[in-house]
Amino acid sequence: MRKRTIGTDPRTRREVSVLSLGAMLFGTLTDEATSFAVLDRYVEAGGTFIDTSNNYAYWQDGSQGGASEELLGRWRASRGITDEVVIATKLGARPKAPGTGFVENAEGLSAEVVRASAEASRKRLGVDRLDLLYAHIEDTEVPLAETVQAFGELVDEGTVGLLGVSNHWSWRVERARNLAERAGLPGYEVLQYGHSYLRRRADVPGFLSADGDQAAVHGDLISYLKENPELTLVAYSPLLGGGYVRADKPLGPSFDHAGTAPRLAALDAVARETGATRNQVVLAWLLGGALPVIPLVGASSVAQLDESLAALDLELTDEQRARLDSAR
Repeated sequence: MRKRTIGTDPRTRREVSVLSLGAMLFGTLTDEATSFAVLDRYVEAGGTFIDTSNNYAYWQDGSQGGASEELLGRWRASRGITDEVVIATKLGARPKAPGTGFVENAEGLSAEVVRASAEASRKRLGVDRLDLLYAHIEDTEVPLAETVQAFGELVDEGTVGLLGVSNHWSWRVERARNLAERAGLPGYEVLQYGHSYLRRRADVPGFLSADGDQAAVHGDLISYLKENPELTLVAYSPLLGGGYVRADKPLGPSFDHAGTAPRLAALDAVARETGATRNQVVLAWLLGGALPVIPLVGASSVAQLDESLAALDLELTDEQRARLDSAR
């Protein structure tokens, strides 16, 4: 599998596969045997970039999360996996108590939480250092400088490698990076957001803001990434949780706009021409675009993963890409 480098500091940057595997439901909705089979197939195909979080998947079992990290820890130990596979995790959105959620009861991003939650993730994963640690959601009640300082200290201490950020307004990402630079601390270098071929409406309120959806890639974030090519965009939910292919999976209000139908039509036309599935064309579009993107795919079976892996061999022509890009 092709590789790309994330991060800029020679001490912490890593080479990872261009397709990342999401482990969100491993250990809860996806049983251990199936999860292990998917992980084994991913590594067999050359995959080296696995994504989880300390709150996955609390909504499946009424817990605070942690099942995904624990399963990955068991898989690593049973397979003898060391630093050849980069495992990214997140903190900040873990519920403070079972039966609650991140909207009303998130742990947040205080210095105390950052340190304690990072240590707990290391234990669940069975690692001495977290390869990549994300700030999962915004915490507007804690001074941004406190969060930046806490994350930077973990890198300086050697218990965290790279830093990332997810589901934040782009202006807060830039402010955090400026604070880190002025303090001489490592800053966010990997940005994880919801991104796919179909465009999500920017004006639909998100889980945490009535102003819109911080989790979606909008024009300001795209322009920010183009201006700062040292940053990496990891695109979660690129296949919309089955929304491209499942008749029983409505796309929802975020995609209820005039641009959805023409883009689906263009997608179907290219899929017919290439003999590929909708999902494979979407992944090929993300992988080969002018803005480098690492798609983060989930899989509840080896067959689902194999469909995504096949997209790595799909080369869109310039004309096909232009048609996909221009569909409005």
